[in-house]
Amino acid sequence: MSNNIKEELKQFSWLDHLNELRKKGFYIVIFFLLTFLVGFFFAKPVFLFVKTNPALENVTWNVFHPADAFKIYMKFALLNALVFSIPWTLLQIWLYVRPGLHKHERKEILFYIPFSFILFLIGLSITYFFIVPFIFSFISFLNKDLGFVETYGVTQYFSFLFNILIPISLIFQLPALLAFFTRIGLLNPQFLVNIRKHAYMGLIVLAALITPPDLTMDITVAFLMIVLFEISILMSRYIYKKHVKVKRGHIKSITKEV
Repeated sequence: MSNNIKEELKQFSWLDHLNELRKKGFYIVIFFLLTFLVGFFFAKPVFLFVKTNPALENVTWNVFHPADAFKIYMKFALLNALVFSIPWTLLQIWLYVRPGLHKHERKEILFYIPFSFILFLIGLSITYFFIVPFIFSFISFLNKDLGFVETYGVTQYFSFLFNILIPISLIFQLPALLAFFTRIGLLNPQFLVNIRKHAYMGLIVLAALITPPDLTMDITVAFLMIVLFEISILMSRYIYKKHVKVKRGHIKSITKEV
Protein backbone atom coordinates (compact mmCIF):
# COMPACT_ATOMS: atom_id res chain seq x y z
CA MET A 1 0.00 0.00 0.00
CA SER A 2 1.42 3.38 -1.04
CA ASN A 3 2.02 6.21 1.41
CA ASN A 4 -0.68 8.33 -0.28
CA ILE A 5 -3.34 5.66 0.26
CA LYS A 6 -2.28 5.20 3.92
CA GLU A 7 -2.49 8.95 4.45
CA GLU A 8 -5.98 9.09 2.92
CA LEU A 9 -7.19 6.26 5.16
CA LYS A 10 -5.70 7.98 8.20
CA GLN A 11 -7.42 11.26 7.34
CA PHE A 12 -10.69 9.44 6.71
CA SER A 13 -10.45 7.79 10.13
CA TRP A 14 -9.85 11.14 11.84
CA LEU A 15 -12.77 12.67 9.96
CA ASP A 16 -15.00 9.82 11.11
CA HIS A 17 -13.97 10.41 14.71
CA LEU A 18 -14.55 14.15 14.47
CA ASN A 19 -17.96 13.68 12.85
CA GLU A 20 -18.98 11.18 15.52
CA LEU A 21 -17.73 13.51 18.26
CA ARG A 22 -19.67 16.40 16.75
CA LYS A 23 -22.79 14.24 16.57
CA LYS A 24 -22.52 13.21 20.23
CA GLY A 25 -21.91 16.82 21.23
CA PHE A 26 -25.02 17.85 19.31
CA TYR A 27 -27.11 15.20 21.12
CA ILE A 28 -25.77 16.38 24.48
CA VAL A 29 -26.63 20.04 23.76
CA ILE A 30 -30.13 19.21 22.48
CA PHE A 31 -30.92 17.04 25.51
CA PHE A 32 -29.58 19.72 27.85
CA LEU A 33 -31.85 22.33 26.23
CA LEU A 34 -34.85 20.00 26.52
CA THR A 35 -34.16 19.29 30.20
CA PHE A 36 -33.68 23.03 30.72
CA LEU A 37 -37.17 23.70 29.33
CA VAL A 38 -38.69 20.94 31.46
CA GLY A 39 -36.68 22.06 34.47
CA PHE A 40 -38.17 25.53 34.14
CA PHE A 41 -41.58 24.10 35.12
CA PHE A 42 -40.09 22.30 38.12
CA ALA A 43 -38.17 25.34 39.32
CA LYS A 44 -40.76 26.35 41.89
CA PRO A 45 -40.95 22.98 43.73
CA VAL A 46 -37.15 22.87 43.94
CA PHE A 47 -37.07 26.47 45.18
CA LEU A 48 -39.62 25.66 47.90
CA PHE A 49 -37.54 22.62 48.90
CA VAL A 50 -34.43 24.80 49.26
CA LYS A 51 -36.36 27.07 51.60
CA THR A 52 -36.89 24.11 53.96
CA ASN A 53 -33.19 24.09 54.82
CA PRO A 54 -33.05 24.84 58.59
CA ALA A 55 -30.21 27.31 58.05
CA LEU A 56 -32.48 29.40 55.80
CA GLU A 57 -35.77 29.29 57.72
CA ASN A 58 -35.31 32.76 59.22
CA VAL A 59 -34.05 34.39 56.03
CA THR A 60 -36.18 37.05 54.38
CA TRP A 61 -35.45 37.30 50.67
CA ASN A 62 -36.16 40.58 48.92
CA VAL A 63 -36.72 41.42 45.28
CA PHE A 64 -34.74 44.41 44.04
CA HIS A 65 -35.53 44.13 40.34
CA PRO A 66 -38.72 43.29 38.36
CA ALA A 67 -36.92 40.42 36.61
CA ASP A 68 -35.61 38.78 39.79
CA ALA A 69 -38.33 36.13 39.89
CA PHE A 70 -37.60 35.18 36.28
CA LYS A 71 -33.87 34.99 37.02
CA ILE A 72 -34.58 32.61 39.90
CA TYR A 73 -36.63 30.37 37.63
CA MET A 74 -33.75 30.36 35.15
CA LYS A 75 -31.19 29.45 37.80
CA PHE A 76 -33.23 26.54 39.11
CA ALA A 77 -34.03 25.39 35.59
CA LEU A 78 -30.29 25.36 34.93
CA LEU A 79 -29.71 23.32 38.09
CA ASN A 80 -32.42 20.84 37.09
CA ALA A 81 -30.98 20.54 33.59
CA LEU A 82 -27.49 19.94 34.96
CA VAL A 83 -28.65 17.18 37.30
CA PHE A 84 -30.82 15.31 34.80
CA SER A 85 -28.53 15.69 31.79
CA ILE A 86 -25.45 14.20 33.46
CA PRO A 87 -26.48 10.52 32.86
CA TRP A 88 -27.28 11.30 29.21
CA THR A 89 -23.95 13.10 28.75
CA LEU A 90 -22.05 10.17 30.26
CA LEU A 91 -24.00 7.74 28.06
CA GLN A 92 -23.01 9.67 24.93
CA ILE A 93 -19.36 9.60 26.01
CA TRP A 94 -19.63 5.84 26.52
CA LEU A 95 -21.23 5.38 23.09
CA TYR A 96 -18.39 7.38 21.57
CA VAL A 97 -15.63 5.20 23.05
CA ARG A 98 -17.67 1.97 22.78
CA PRO A 99 -16.51 0.89 19.27
CA GLY A 100 -12.88 0.84 20.44
CA LEU A 101 -13.62 -1.43 23.41
CA HIS A 102 -13.80 -5.18 23.78
CA LYS A 103 -17.11 -6.79 24.72
CA HIS A 104 -16.13 -7.30 28.38
CA GLU A 105 -14.80 -3.73 28.56
CA ARG A 106 -18.09 -2.26 27.32
CA LYS A 107 -20.07 -3.73 30.20
CA GLU A 108 -17.42 -2.76 32.74
CA ILE A 109 -17.13 0.87 31.60
CA LEU A 110 -20.92 1.21 31.39
CA PHE A 111 -20.83 0.95 35.20
CA TYR A 112 -19.28 4.44 35.39
CA ILE A 113 -22.50 6.13 34.26
CA PRO A 114 -24.59 5.36 37.39
CA PHE A 115 -21.46 5.56 39.57
CA SER A 116 -20.67 9.08 38.38
CA PHE A 117 -24.28 10.21 38.74
CA ILE A 118 -24.45 8.85 42.30
CA LEU A 119 -21.24 10.71 43.17
CA PHE A 120 -22.74 13.93 41.85
CA LEU A 121 -25.87 13.46 43.97
CA ILE A 122 -23.72 12.71 47.03
CA GLY A 123 -21.73 15.88 46.42
CA LEU A 124 -24.92 17.87 45.93
CA SER A 125 -26.39 16.53 49.19
CA ILE A 126 -23.24 17.06 51.28
CA THR A 127 -22.84 20.59 49.95
CA TYR A 128 -26.49 21.52 50.50
CA PHE A 129 -27.02 19.93 53.91
CA PHE A 130 -23.61 20.55 55.51
CA ILE A 131 -21.31 22.95 53.67
CA VAL A 132 -23.90 25.61 52.72
CA PRO A 133 -25.40 25.85 56.27
CA PHE A 134 -21.88 26.09 57.69
CA ILE A 135 -20.95 28.94 55.34
CA PHE A 136 -24.25 30.73 55.89
CA SER A 137 -23.99 30.44 59.68
CA PHE A 138 -20.49 31.87 59.60
CA ILE A 139 -21.54 34.80 57.40
CA SER A 140 -24.60 35.44 59.55
CA PHE A 141 -22.41 35.46 62.66
CA LEU A 142 -20.11 38.06 61.10
CA ASN A 143 -23.07 40.24 60.10
CA LYS A 144 -24.52 40.18 63.59
CA ASP A 145 -21.12 40.76 65.17
CA LEU A 146 -20.70 43.91 63.08
CA GLY A 147 -24.26 45.04 63.77
CA PHE A 148 -25.48 44.63 60.20
CA VAL A 149 -29.15 44.04 59.37
CA GLU A 150 -29.41 40.96 57.15
CA THR A 151 -31.43 41.93 54.10
CA TYR A 152 -30.83 39.56 51.22
CA GLY A 153 -31.63 40.09 47.56
CA VAL A 154 -33.02 36.84 46.21
CA THR A 155 -30.95 36.93 43.01
CA GLN A 156 -27.72 37.74 44.83
CA TYR A 157 -28.33 35.05 47.43
CA PHE A 158 -28.96 32.26 44.92
CA SER A 159 -26.05 33.35 42.77
CA PHE A 160 -23.93 32.97 45.89
CA LEU A 161 -25.55 29.59 46.63
CA PHE A 162 -25.05 28.12 43.15
CA ASN A 163 -21.45 29.35 43.01
CA ILE A 164 -20.80 27.03 45.94
CA LEU A 165 -23.25 24.22 45.23
CA ILE A 166 -22.45 23.41 41.60
CA PRO A 167 -18.60 23.53 41.65
CA ILE A 168 -18.27 21.38 44.78
CA SER A 169 -20.85 18.88 43.47
CA LEU A 170 -18.93 18.59 40.19
CA ILE A 171 -15.68 18.03 42.10
CA PHE A 172 -17.22 14.80 43.43
CA GLN A 173 -16.95 13.51 39.85
CA LEU A 174 -13.16 13.36 40.30
CA PRO A 175 -12.92 9.67 41.39
CA ALA A 176 -15.20 8.48 38.59
CA LEU A 177 -13.44 10.62 35.99
CA LEU A 178 -9.90 9.54 36.89
CA ALA A 179 -10.99 5.91 37.23
CA PHE A 180 -12.59 6.07 33.77
CA PHE A 181 -9.45 7.59 32.23
CA THR A 182 -7.39 4.86 33.88
CA ARG A 183 -9.65 2.17 32.47
CA ILE A 184 -9.37 3.42 28.88
CA GLY A 185 -5.60 3.82 29.20
CA LEU A 186 -5.22 7.61 29.31
CA LEU A 187 -3.97 7.62 32.91
CA ASN A 188 -2.14 5.34 35.30
CA PRO A 189 -1.77 5.46 39.09
CA GLN A 190 1.94 6.26 38.92
CA PHE A 191 1.21 9.45 36.98
CA LEU A 192 -1.33 10.52 39.62
CA VAL A 193 1.21 9.85 42.36
CA ASN A 194 3.85 11.88 40.51
CA ILE A 195 1.56 14.92 40.20
CA ARG A 196 0.22 14.62 43.75
CA LYS A 197 2.02 17.71 45.09
CA HIS A 198 0.90 19.83 42.15
CA ALA A 199 -2.64 18.45 42.43
CA TYR A 200 -2.76 19.36 46.12
CA MET A 201 -1.69 22.91 45.36
CA GLY A 202 -4.27 23.21 42.57
CA LEU A 203 -7.05 21.84 44.79
CA ILE A 204 -6.16 24.23 47.62
CA VAL A 205 -6.26 27.18 45.23
CA LEU A 206 -9.57 25.95 43.78
CA ALA A 207 -11.05 25.59 47.29
CA ALA A 208 -10.06 29.18 48.08
CA LEU A 209 -11.70 30.39 44.87
CA ILE A 210 -15.06 28.67 45.30
CA THR A 211 -15.54 29.36 49.03
CA PRO A 212 -15.93 32.60 51.01
CA PRO A 213 -12.73 34.20 52.40
CA ASP A 214 -12.79 32.10 55.55
CA LEU A 215 -9.74 30.03 56.48
CA THR A 216 -11.80 27.34 58.23
CA MET A 217 -14.04 26.85 55.21
CA ASP A 218 -11.12 26.90 52.79
CA ILE A 219 -9.35 24.19 54.79
CA THR A 220 -12.53 22.07 55.03
CA VAL A 221 -13.24 22.13 51.29
CA ALA A 222 -9.56 21.67 50.38
CA PHE A 223 -9.36 18.66 52.72
CA LEU A 224 -12.49 17.21 51.08
CA MET A 225 -10.95 17.63 47.62
CA ILE A 226 -7.67 16.04 48.69
CA VAL A 227 -9.54 13.06 50.15
CA LEU A 228 -11.38 12.65 46.83
CA PHE A 229 -8.06 12.79 44.97
CA GLU A 230 -6.56 10.11 47.23
CA ILE A 231 -9.64 7.94 46.71
CA SER A 232 -9.11 8.46 42.98
CA ILE A 233 -5.52 7.17 43.26
CA LEU A 234 -6.67 4.04 45.13
CA MET A 235 -9.36 3.37 42.52
CA SER A 236 -6.86 3.98 39.73
CA ARG A 237 -4.45 1.44 41.26
CA TYR A 238 -7.17 -1.19 41.60
CA ILE A 239 -8.44 -0.68 38.05
CA TYR A 240 -4.94 -0.58 36.57
CA LYS A 241 -3.90 -3.83 38.27
CA LYS A 242 -7.12 -5.53 37.25
CA HIS A 243 -6.79 -4.27 33.68
CA VAL A 244 -3.16 -5.45 33.39
CA LYS A 245 -4.10 -8.86 34.82
CA VAL A 246 -6.92 -9.31 32.28
CA LYS A 247 -4.66 -8.13 29.46
CA ARG A 248 -1.97 -10.66 30.45
CA GLY A 249 -4.65 -13.37 30.49
CA HIS A 250 -5.63 -12.51 26.93
CA ILE A 251 -1.98 -12.58 25.83
CA LYS A 252 -1.47 -16.02 27.43
CA SER A 253 -4.62 -17.40 25.76
CA ILE A 254 -3.47 -16.09 22.37
CA THR A 255 0.02 -17.56 22.92
CA LYS A 256 -1.44 -20.98 23.74
CA GLU A 257 -3.59 -20.93 20.63
CA VAL A 258 -0.55 -20.09 18.52
